Amino acid sequence: MTKINIPVSVLNLAPIREGDEPKEAIDAVVDLAQATEKMGYKRYWIAEHHNSSNLVSSATAILIKHVLEHTKEIAIGSGGIMLPNHSPLVVAEQFGTMATIYPGRVELGLGRAPGTDMMTASALRRSQNDSVFTFPNDVKSLLTYFGPEEIQSYVKAYPGVGTGVPIYILGSSTDSAHLAASLGLPYVFASHFAPRYMEAAIRIYREKFQPSQYLDKPYMIVCLNVIAAESDEEAEFLSSTMQQFFLNVVKNTQMKLQPPVESLNGNWSPMEREMASSMTSVTLLGSKDSIRQQLIKFQEHYDVEEIMAVSYIYDKVKQKRSYEILKEVVDGK
Repeated sequence: MTKINIPVSVLNLAPIREGDEPKEAIDAVVDLAQATEKMGYKRYWIAEHHNSSNLVSSATAILIKHVLEHTKEIAIGSGGIMLPNHSPLVVAEQFGTMATIYPGRVELGLGRAPGTDMMTASALRRSQNDSVFTFPNDVKSLLTYFGPEEIQSYVKAYPGVGTGVPIYILGSSTDSAHLAASLGLPYVFASHFAPRYMEAAIRIYREKFQPSQYLDKPYMIVCLNVIAAESDEEAEFLSSTMQQFFLNVVKNTQMKLQPPVESLNGNWSPMEREMASSMTSVTLLGSKDSIRQQLIKFQEHYDVEEIMAVSYIYDKVKQKRSYEILKEVVDGK
């Protein structure tokens, strides 16, 4: 059987399921990390969102430390730290400390969006200036903070200096593709909610890539929604949880992660359905055979270096099985 020779990783937004409390959601983050580590996943990243009562991923660095503490080998990182909300020095100190405790296992994905609404962003922001525009310089500051002693300036991150925490640039448009390419850093595109610019972003990143001390050639990771099950019919049913999640986004409501339903008819207008469906248009969905064929087709077209999967599945056992099926597919089982 053909092996699709590509590493797979996990993104977790840390949603709270209907019927659960925040502590149970945090426990579920750890549980999924432990399960996917055993399956052989490459990395496990946790997102950053604020003022969202249905997510527990606001203090991302604390969650990362918690997961590091309860896993053994898998790399744990941020998908991502939203730099407009943070001082680069504080981020360097936090991640440098974790890298000192857990050497070789800490990763830092960086985004330029605030990960929340504008009022919350204002409450979070470290200055009154629009720090979105300082993103390229903030990334360069972090590369310096994690670098060797000889490139440091007066202000240093202790711990942090010399830890070489790997940095990844995250993007949902083409802007960050240019930055990742110019700095010679790996690039992660958010096709799990913003697939519209995926093809253009991949092309720009590869065409503009400048080799660096960090990478000699482009390393493209694409984040996809994955709903894998024993049959296409079951996967379709389970995917209604994901559809409800994105309907939440469209309506700007904050319902917890909902159980699957037979039909969403009556729950969304044609326009809402269209908007939610456009956000999930790049999704691997179905049985193992269907997932395999979809992934082969995706790779024939894009040939990315790594897939990062996010699975909005209500049943925790079925969510783990979804990740297991994806891993079996890439391993040719």
